[in-house]
Amino acid sequence: MLGLLKKVHHNNVFLRRVSVLSESIAGVLPDNITVLDVGCGDGTISSTIQNKKKEVKYQGIDIMPRPACSIPYKTYDGNHFPYEDASVDVVQFVDVLHHTTNIEDLIKEAARTTKEYIVIKDHEYGSALDYQILKFMDWVGNAPHGVKVIYNFKDRSYWEKVFADAGLEIVSYTNNIPLYPFPFNMVFGRKLHFIALLKKK
Repeated sequence: MLGLLKKVHHNNVFLRRVSVLSESIAGVLPDNITVLDVGCGDGTISSTIQNKKKEVKYQGIDIMPRPACSIPYKTYDGNHFPYEDASVDVVQFVDVLHHTTNIEDLIKEAARTTKEYIVIKDHEYGSALDYQILKFMDWVGNAPHGVKVIYNFKDRSYWEKVFADAGLEIVSYTNNIPLYPFPFNMVFGRKLHFIALLKKK
């Protein structure tokens, strides 16, 4: 059952997700930069962005060793990034923070590590129904791969407070991301996903 679900998700969701997110993130990134992808996974999204935007150079970190990764990466302890202060131009999180219990600490660690910018793709919810839909999506997208899901979703006001507490200002913020084809985007897309470009004050 999980094997079939994994195949269906890959063919109908994953490939489109890579395309849409890489295009959207590439569109907000400055030129001629180094980017640290936190929780990089197999590096597919970052390598796709790098191919679209040749002057962007990626490196990644993840808590899990990877048999293969499309970008250079290191393992880390899930708390402290193995990089000096202000050592990269951008720190990137793509659907990573809702899998952690230390969102605030990781964003502050990102603010320490970056020279200027942080880009975050994650989720926000505005109702109990939104939260249940996010739980379902997270399970479908991760359970077949053995990824632990803890459903640590937050609302918009939480994100804004965390950004402010970390000394970050919002440069751009969109929750209009067409991750799914019509009519599925009306249920699973809507305003449940956001991409924020943040800058140190």
